[in-house]
Amino acid sequence: MRTKAVQVLWGCFFLSDLYISSAQTVYPGIKARVTQRALDYGVLAGREMIEQMVKEKNIPDLEGSESLEFLKVDYVNYNFSNIKINAFSFPNTSLAFVPGVGIKALTNHGTANISTDWEIKSPLFEDTGRADLFLSGVYFTGIVVLARNDFGHPILKLQRCYAQVSHAHVSFSGELSVLYNSFAEPMEKPILKNLNEMLCPIITSEVEALNANLSMLEVLTKIDNYTLLDYSLISSPEITENYMELNLKGVFYPLDKLTDPPFLPVPFALPERHDSMLYVGISEFFFKSASFAYFTSGAFNVTLSMKEISSHLVQNSQGLGNVLSRIAEIYILSQPFMVRVMATEPPVISLQPDNFTLDIPASMVLLAQTENSTAEAIVSMDFVASTSVGLVILGQRLVCSLSLNRFRLSLPESNRSNIEVLRFENILSSILHFGILPLANAKLQQGIPLPNPHKISFVNSDIEVFEGFLLISTDLKYETSLKQQLSFHGWEGLNLVSGQWRGKPVA
Repeated sequence: MRTKAVQVLWGCFFLSDLYISSAQTVYPGIKARVTQRALDYGVLAGREMIEQMVKEKNIPDLEGSESLEFLKVDYVNYNFSNIKINAFSFPNTSLAFVPGVGIKALTNHGTANISTDWEIKSPLFEDTGRADLFLSGVYFTGIVVLARNDFGHPILKLQRCYAQVSHAHVSFSGELSVLYNSFAEPMEKPILKNLNEMLCPIITSEVEALNANLSMLEVLTKIDNYTLLDYSLISSPEITENYMELNLKGVFYPLDKLTDPPFLPVPFALPERHDSMLYVGISEFFFKSASFAYFTSGAFNVTLSMKEISSHLVQNSQGLGNVLSRIAEIYILSQPFMVRVMATEPPVISLQPDNFTLDIPASMVLLAQTENSTAEAIVSMDFVASTSVGLVILGQRLVCSLSLNRFRLSLPESNRSNIEVLRFENILSSILHFGILPLANAKLQQGIPLPNPHKISFVNSDIEVFEGFLLISTDLKYETSLKQQLSFHGWEGLNLVSGQWRGKPVA
């Protein structure tokens, strides 16, 4: 009886904990805000994209049957195939946010020139040839609703679609064009009717095809040999009168362990600005999760041989060539040695107004290489390196760089009788400042690829650091020459420091 009671109590506790967890608010690690300026630019840039798309689009055949009473022909069956849109113009086009719903698209007074093959069959004759179709008074309105599915993918829905072409003029070409053009006008009305019935289904199918592509995007992607990044949508986009805001999970995981970090994201709000087309807020949680994931994966453990130290450190500062000999003199060593640096805790991230710092708690071990090729520890010490993080956008990447602010060294009591802490602190500070940090910055030059749409580049970009997050303000530019792959996330290729300071290709 007592066992059953314990089971019941445990079950109640489990259900209560499950309820609390499910009810807990989930905050994003990344926010992206699209403003009205981006929509206005999208209208301009979208014309070129749409032009390319419609030229490649296969338009369904138009077919029907009409009676020509003035020719005393009971019926004429016609079929227009191989329909190609050669030119179009939508001079009055706009995109606007509909609060709480989506984005409204509107165009009117549009025109289009279309070429097509035709085939006519009647009791009296049948023939084939080419024709040109001119459409005018093209009108379209619809609302694109943005949401998310259960896997965090963005999904689109088209609502309130209405499309109409007011006028159509058919011009036949060929030996009997004069004859065919004489009864072209009676055919224009049914062509318009069929065309208007097809427009919204065609547009809806395009949206559905886009959704199929969006559903195949990987929202959990491998960054390198150490981490994965989850950039899934945690909620449907927020739509206001002036902007659309996307909330992305924005968390790193160790490659072999998909567990959340032992801390939670905190809410942050982007400032109310509308001067730029796009604002991207990257929270302190995002960087902290990266720090934790890379620490857990062992990416911050570095071993440098004497040969590596000599080749990388000496070139960064005059006089550093003497550092090794000074260390050797302290320990009266004649054999080669290595330096092993290991982070003892995840580097501490702090974002304060105009200040991005990274404190690295670590231990350093000097290893002597003995005659039998084994490594023997001769001294170890703990230190904290406080660095400032510089930020710049180069191309489509957020590039970070580290500069040493302070260096605090602590030695075990057993090691203090041989050397002075201050003297050794200066030496190791020089090694970090002129040797290890330049190597780290060389790795960080690869940068963090920023999420951006296909063939869209960032221009007029600016970075500001606020308390708890950094803000990227940028305009957008459509460039047909960009040879980038379509990517929702755009975070491929991120590669932080590796254990041996050598880049590891992403498998």
